[in-house]
Amino acid sequence: MAMPVFNLAPDLNVSRLCLGTMTFGQQNWLSQSVELLDQAYSCGINFFDTAEMYPVPQCAETHGRSEEYLGYWIRSRKISRDRIVIASKVSGPSGQMPWIRNGPENLDADNITKAIDSSLLRLRSDYIDLYQVHWPDRYVPMFGETEYNPSRAIAAVSFEEQLAALDKGIRAGKIRYIGLSNETPYGLMKFLRVAEEISGYPRVISVQNAYNLLCRNFDSGLAECCHHESVSLLAYSPLAMGLLSGKYLLPSRGPPDARLNLFKGRYAEGEGRYNLSSSSVTKATEMYVSIAKKYSIHPVSLAIAFVLKHPLVASAVFGATKLWQLQEVVDGCSVELSTQILAEIDEVHSTFTNPCP
Repeated sequence: MAMPVFNLAPDLNVSRLCLGTMTFGQQNWLSQSVELLDQAYSCGINFFDTAEMYPVPQCAETHGRSEEYLGYWIRSRKISRDRIVIASKVSGPSGQMPWIRNGPENLDADNITKAIDSSLLRLRSDYIDLYQVHWPDRYVPMFGETEYNPSRAIAAVSFEEQLAALDKGIRAGKIRYIGLSNETPYGLMKFLRVAEEISGYPRVISVQNAYNLLCRNFDSGLAECCHHESVSLLAYSPLAMGLLSGKYLLPSRGPPDARLNLFKGRYAEGEGRYNLSSSSVTKATEMYVSIAKKYSIHPVSLAIAFVLKHPLVASAVFGATKLWQLQEVVDGCSVELSTQILAEIDEVHSTFTNPCP
């Protein structure tokens, strides 16, 4: 079966699977990363997602390697640049990564411009197809947080300044389109409003947020915005960081090199959302895996097929550290979920609603 594609923009066709490179330079060294990229490309994947802060868990020693590895692969394989789509991201304010522009401190014009230029150098590319704000400059609940706390609101860089910097990158030919990530309905609509009010400013074409069987928060408010504004969802973590494969349900609680085991205690963002000690997470996962077994579908295929069936999803952004894992995800593209299966999925969802927000 040929890899399905999605028209993300008038001249931007992307495969419905996007290989994320978050592990490149940490769990996967250069030779392994090249093998994964080779296989993905041979399977028809033309869409690759990275970020200036990758790999994760982030540290000064490995910062930027994911972009460097992706750039190396493109050059070493002599792949025509117009045959692939590169998405990268500028880091929002953190304070935990002093090696990235002292924090980073914020998403002002200077930080965005420097981030674009640095990513282009690491990628050894003249342009980035889709440039995304990794997380908002302002305070928002994310990575497992669910409730907005007004007392935590801080002064933030204006949407106008951020869009002006991104517009400058487009006019300079450094980026082609812009997107958001880990964003809320308010943030998306503000960016769109500013683009409407200021002639010539670029319009957001995508939002990259988590979406999977254990996390369907997107459907609660952001989906309506995306539908009416023709903004596509790039669904990251379609396997809920591997939980939906069922590997953490084993008596061993998964192999030692599984991400949540390998980096236990070092990966607050992942562990906060995908809490292996939560009974609701475990029970929901067990029920989804049981549905897959009942219908003789691989649990990974069930998870991927569910995400790709969403009418607003352009592409599922997934990670793989091994070739067989990548193939399992690719196989999910050919699976069609019946109305009965979808009904059983929704029944589990009604009992355990978004245990991994």
